[in-house]
Amino acid sequence: MFRRGYRMQFEKTQECHVILYPEGMAKLNDSATFILQLVDGERTIANIIDELNTRFPEAGGVNDDVKDFFAQAHAQKWITFREPA
Repeated sequence: MFRRGYRMQFEKTQECHVILYPEGMAKLNDSATFILQLVDGERTIANIIDELNTRFPEAGGVNDDVKDFFAQAHAQKWITFREPA
């Protein structure tokens, strides 16, 4: 889920989606936007990977790319991981 104070939105002036946070903003490419649009606090990373593999079969599997993206997004403090129930 997104960290408190962080959110994604389409920014008309940038003509792309961005992550807004207290210190500024980060522009997102299309791949990052597709991934982050699925972050809802309910889906697991595995669910997100499955959905993206179904949506984009021509990519030939996005597993490692999505895992790498989430690791980077977490390092940037955009998202937090929930503990399993």
